Amino acid sequence: MDKNTVIREAILNGLYSQDYPGHNLLTPQLVTNQAASTIWQTIQDELQHCRHFTWAVAFITTDMLVPLKALLADLAEQGVSGTLLTGDYLGFNTPQTFAELMKIPNLTVRIVGQPGFHAKGYLFDHGDYQTAVIGSANFTRAALLQNTEWALRVSSRTDASLTKQLSDQLAALSQASQPLTAQWLAAYQAEWQPLPAAKQSAPAPAAPIAANQMQRAALASLRQLLASGAHRGLVVSATGTGKTYLGAFAVKDFRPRRFLYVVHREQIAKKTLASFRRVIDGSASDYGLLTGNRHDWDAKYLFATVQTLSQPGTLAKFAATAFDYILIDEAHRATAPSYQDLFDHFQPQFWLGMTATPERMDKQDVYALFDYHLAYEVRLKEALAAGMLAPFHYVGVQDYEQDGEVVTETTGLRYLVSDQRVRYILDQMDYYGYCGSQARGLIFCSRQEEARELAAKFSAAGHPAIALTNEDSPRRRQRAVQRLEAGNIEYIVTVDLFNEGVDIPSLNQIIMLRNTQSAVVFTQQLGRGLRKFPGKDYVTVLDFIGNYQNNFLIPLALNQDTSRQADRARQEVQLPATIGVSTITFRRVAAERILQSLAAIKLDSLRELRTAYQDLHRRLGRPPLLFDFYRYGEVSPLVFAENSRLANYGEFLARMGEPVRLTTHERAVLSFLTKELVNGKRPHELVLLKLLLTAQEHQCSQEELVAALRKRGAYVSPAVLQSVDDILSLRFFAVKAGKQTRRDQYGGTPLVVHSGLVDYRLAPALAAALAAHPQFGELVNDAVDTGLALSENYDASQQFTIYQQYDRKDVCRLLNWPLDVSAPMYGYRVGEQECPIFITYRKEDDQRRNAIYNNQLENGRSLRWYTRSPRHLSSPEVQRLLATDEHGRPRVKLHLFVKRSDAVGKQFYYLGPATIQPGSVKEERLGAKQKAAVGMELQLAQPLSVRMRRLLFEED
Repeated sequence: MDKNTVIREAILNGLYSQDYPGHNLLTPQLVTNQAASTIWQTIQDELQHCRHFTWAVAFITTDMLVPLKALLADLAEQGVSGTLLTGDYLGFNTPQTFAELMKIPNLTVRIVGQPGFHAKGYLFDHGDYQTAVIGSANFTRAALLQNTEWALRVSSRTDASLTKQLSDQLAALSQASQPLTAQWLAAYQAEWQPLPAAKQSAPAPAAPIAANQMQRAALASLRQLLASGAHRGLVVSATGTGKTYLGAFAVKDFRPRRFLYVVHREQIAKKTLASFRRVIDGSASDYGLLTGNRHDWDAKYLFATVQTLSQPGTLAKFAATAFDYILIDEAHRATAPSYQDLFDHFQPQFWLGMTATPERMDKQDVYALFDYHLAYEVRLKEALAAGMLAPFHYVGVQDYEQDGEVVTETTGLRYLVSDQRVRYILDQMDYYGYCGSQARGLIFCSRQEEARELAAKFSAAGHPAIALTNEDSPRRRQRAVQRLEAGNIEYIVTVDLFNEGVDIPSLNQIIMLRNTQSAVVFTQQLGRGLRKFPGKDYVTVLDFIGNYQNNFLIPLALNQDTSRQADRARQEVQLPATIGVSTITFRRVAAERILQSLAAIKLDSLRELRTAYQDLHRRLGRPPLLFDFYRYGEVSPLVFAENSRLANYGEFLARMGEPVRLTTHERAVLSFLTKELVNGKRPHELVLLKLLLTAQEHQCSQEELVAALRKRGAYVSPAVLQSVDDILSLRFFAVKAGKQTRRDQYGGTPLVVHSGLVDYRLAPALAAALAAHPQFGELVNDAVDTGLALSENYDASQQFTIYQQYDRKDVCRLLNWPLDVSAPMYGYRVGEQECPIFITYRKEDDQRRNAIYNNQLENGRSLRWYTRSPRHLSSPEVQRLLATDEHGRPRVKLHLFVKRSDAVGKQFYYLGPATIQPGSVKEERLGAKQKAAVGMELQLAQPLSVRMRRLLFEED
């Protein structure tokens, strides 16, 4: 079909009738900001595929220019340029915005002089057609990523009436505009006034402080810890995520007779006292300070500095049991001798430690101080998504390269501090800019000599900087921070000194000039700049990426990705997601270097798993279970479950040297749970097992099961209840897997007995093993709890969740089929009511049998698919596929699963139900032997998202 027909039918589909074939690129669409896609993603996609662009946008903010600059820098190398028509309406656009726009060499900016210029349109030229995105969205972070905005994306041919109207309007605006120049900007800046703040008739009364969602979860965890009889606990929470208020809520919840708060600075103690009083309330006389200047000995809520409190004479004034609740803030400092004196002296009912950085560079064990009770951890990604931190714009740029020499782990100092590299770094820092009138940045480099030399050369170039190393005294470090905050210097250059325990709220730039050694260190360094601060709308993060072996850690750290799936990490590089209103962008060369690093590492190797296990073991003070990895680990529990070299987690523990002793039957049961249910792709079996494991005599009724499923929002039908029986009785697995059936590999006996069709109970052998062997019971409960937690990633009200991944065996189970027929399924299987279709879009070898079918995304709107051969239109299998009922509706529901290539593994993305397009069915001869097959176009019920189209169907 020619492109003219495709465009015409796509427009008719969007504006006239859905009976016409749609097109995920060309059909007119309403573009909004949603969890799966944003207006910015649509604009990004259009930019990356256009030949030229012209925008007419009234309002622009600097908080979206950083990712735009990165994208346009790559487009400049491809010869793509654009024009931006904007203006000075209402003085909304700041002088800084115009100054930043002038830095973009392939963007022509023109100032529209018409009064009331308030347009919001983005036009992209694709050669023989044009696409416009027109609606309510200005080029601001809120409009493109977060706000409720509507924009219509519509495409038309170059000779269409709409195209002419748009061209005429843009030409008229351009005619009424003038170029953005330094002279115009100077005049504008001289007259510009900030927009007046909104007036309030009267100050609103202070609202009661309420715990947010994360704080409520942490409080519940602390209550559970206290109920278990624990006397110490640690909360890890990123800087700026509300640790102080969380501590106040925890103390209010505990209702202590007397409370003691300890920190290292009087200023923090005073601020914390005020925050606690706002939460707990009570008389002012109940609150007091114990510092060098104040000695409120009898206060019910006492806020002390460690320097004063740890003095022998001061400690002697307090009995060991004077306080029943003690909170140590900045607990990563608690390994110091002064804090140890407190631990030796006091005997409260509970010690609570709070810190953002428990991993210390000196290897001191903060977790041990709090009995390895990690009560809760607020992760950086969650905090950003919740708006608790300042957003960041991360750009991964290629490090300096000269004559083919790229920075590596072994690059000499002379190259690292060469004038050419310093100039390149400063140019990149200037191009991407920062929020505010002056740079306040932290620069992390690879060695101390480099830090000193870079600071000197930055200063000589007009960017005052100070190098700090671990050789500098605390007093000099503090003085340097004060000078940075005061604006006397622009940068502090260091190695790892400021990974932990530093708080510089005004930071607006983080510059990384070193190899990423660990995801933890990367996250700590990124987090240094994320505390909110008046006037700080975002933080610019520039990562200069050399040819480092550990580059693969960058996408894992940025996305807090614990999956250890190379395919997912590649997606995070090629199609970076947003985190709240924070953006991640990789320049083309930088992305290539990360992908090269990914290709050279096996992310789920036993060596990597051992390292992750040892790290979590150290943090918890005991062998971690799968659920511990779900809550706290740097590796997802799925990595253990899906590892072909591990039958179950008990086997892994044994390999780690733990004394795990399981019978053959117990190992088989754990293998079944690990390989079949831990993934959480359907909660039904897990819900039943949890009911039976926790019920007296290990039994429950079908009515109780149905009620529990409905409480979780899971769908219930006779078919799925029968399928649960088939799975837990192991009948589903009565198929050959080598010399044995898989049922035999899983022990050969049911886990659950369904008697009288109404009652469920654990099989006698399983119940006896649980009673006789507590370690086995712990591992069974761990697997079930982990599976239930992971099931939250899926929509339990449906058989399949759109855009989630499934393998053929998963699909057989979730279709409620009585047997696992995945092995002989190949590309599809026509059932009585449903037919799953599995398509590998790219064949790795054109000579392979299935490569001849040439499955293709036809014009971006439907998938051309072929049956196996030999098949004819008259074949019973084909007839079942094409059969309709008396109303013309298909008798067999098609489910479409697609993966990009065989290289990504066995998992396919579920794209949703599909229908066969009338008139597209044709018998064809394929391959060298010209065998007959039937081809047809499959139309997706749900339009493919921009992200999934790029992920599955576009060239790299």
